[in-house]
Amino acid sequence: MTACLLNVLFCSEGGPSWSVPTGRRDGTVSIKQEALDQIPAPTMNFTELLQSFQNKSLNLADLVWLSGAHTIGIAHCNSFSERLYNFTGRGGPGDADPSLDPAYAANLRRTKCPTPTDNTTIVEMDPGSFRTFDASYYRGVLKRRGLFQSDAALITDAAARADILSVVNGPPEFFFQVFAGSMVKLGAIEVKTGSEGEIRKHCAVVNKH
Repeated sequence: MTACLLNVLFCSEGGPSWSVPTGRRDGTVSIKQEALDQIPAPTMNFTELLQSFQNKSLNLADLVWLSGAHTIGIAHCNSFSERLYNFTGRGGPGDADPSLDPAYAANLRRTKCPTPTDNTTIVEMDPGSFRTFDASYYRGVLKRRGLFQSDAALITDAAARADILSVVNGPPEFFFQVFAGSMVKLGAIEVKTGSEGEIRKHCAVVNKH
């Protein structure tokens, strides 16, 4: 379902596209916690992220390319505010995650998330370009301006950093191609077979019985 919707979105915005096989079986019930249990947490370090991806038969390159989805969209302050306030336990408004660019952290505290308990304000994951699918997310990560700890973790590994540089220094089409390839692999994970689930008539909703 997600791949189907993303394909339409990215094609309309001039981003990557990929073939989505028809006839895939989807579940008939959606449970929020089940999804959260399967998605890598924004607080993960690189080792945890890579293990999470490998558990789903994805590799290091897939981790880098699929993280690029953060080039679009928004996040709530409470998903990253621990990076802005008392991160090391020393206290004080300036005690931010040292892996986060100090000027960026100060701006987030001043203009976006003025309190550590804010759970309603939304922030662009790719400032200035959050509606466009491009490589600017990776440029921000290299400048230590990734919003999540999981973003910052990507440049702690030499191979992942090299992949990021290959995107930043390459043509836009390269990122589109590698992202699309990883999305195809993602769409093939734990596909339901036999009598499990149902083939939806509309990918966004369950069938009416």
